[in-house]
Amino acid sequence: MEDQKIIELFWQRSEVAVEMTAQKYGAYLKKIAVNVLGSETDAEECVNDAYLGAWNAIPPNRPDPLSTFLGRIARNIALNRYKRDHSQKRYAGFETLLSELEECLTDEGENFTGGEVSQLINEFLASVPAKHRNVFVRRYWYGDSMEDIARLYDMKTAAVKTVLYRLRQGLKTYMEEEGYSL
Repeated sequence: MEDQKIIELFWQRSEVAVEMTAQKYGAYLKKIAVNVLGSETDAEECVNDAYLGAWNAIPPNRPDPLSTFLGRIARNIALNRYKRDHSQKRYAGFETLLSELEECLTDEGENFTGGEVSQLINEFLASVPAKHRNVFVRRYWYGDSMEDIARLYDMKTAAVKTVLYRLRQGLKTYMEEEGYSL
């Protein structure tokens, strides 16, 4: 079913909207949640919460594209759950992703809001080749493993590691040039 039809079902408050969303985007949302949480069971709960989040957000929103809207909801729910469970050390995978980016981004960025940092990252990513940008996004937005990224882009895992390292170094330099103190 087309996204616009699914959105219209949400606007009509039809429960079929959730069923169609689950059929079309369930696996995608679960992959995002599993990458953050490392647990299939926890991911399934987050996906169900994402459906509820979409139900509550549509209307008034008419998201375009729907996939990104749903992905953001699922990711935010998974991140919140990760933060809640973090003290229990259930999954170290997301901690690894954060530590990789730590050299580029710290909490000490003077006078920068989260939105401004996000804008700087987007500007930096717009300046790199599309394949490298996609590798960065797959790793740090979707939380994909380096092996999965290598398969997806027909690269060796070592090449993915090198690309990510160079991107982090480039991002660090760009952030410093833009006045973000590290």
